[in-house]
Amino acid sequence: MTSTKEKSARTRAREFAVQALYQHLVGRNEAQDIDQFTRDLSGFHKADSAHYDALLHGCIAEGAELDAALAPLLDRPLAELSPIEHAVLWIGAYEFRHCPDVPWRVVINECIELAKRFGGTDGHKFVNGVLNRLAPQIRGEEVTRDPARRP
Repeated sequence: MTSTKEKSARTRAREFAVQALYQHLVGRNEAQDIDQFTRDLSGFHKADSAHYDALLHGCIAEGAELDAALAPLLDRPLAELSPIEHAVLWIGAYEFRHCPDVPWRVVINECIELAKRFGGTDGHKFVNGVLNRLAPQIRGEEVTRDPARRP
């Protein structure tokens, strides 16, 4: 178990991925260029590079599908999302779909923390609301079985 001050390698991977996805969403930079730049950043060696790779390349490759899953749950058009919120929601949706080893509540909590760290003042509340509505659609059985789930 890590101390509260020490971040897990996966948490670090998500932090680098949200920054990388921001570069893609804002600058339309290619994944390969973003990847090369990000791997040179201080602290990257402490990140789970395989998870980072999955998030960066997976979110970009499935961007249209992830957007299609997210769009009906938003209170505004996709184009009006901040790039940070957009990147964090992609990470959450991607992990729901492809990382069954990460419990749905952990996905949401990690995304809330990303939004708090990198996003606007209340972005984490928005991310929480969207991902809480998305989780039952992708991880229905897991969410239903969760004893802590509120009706």
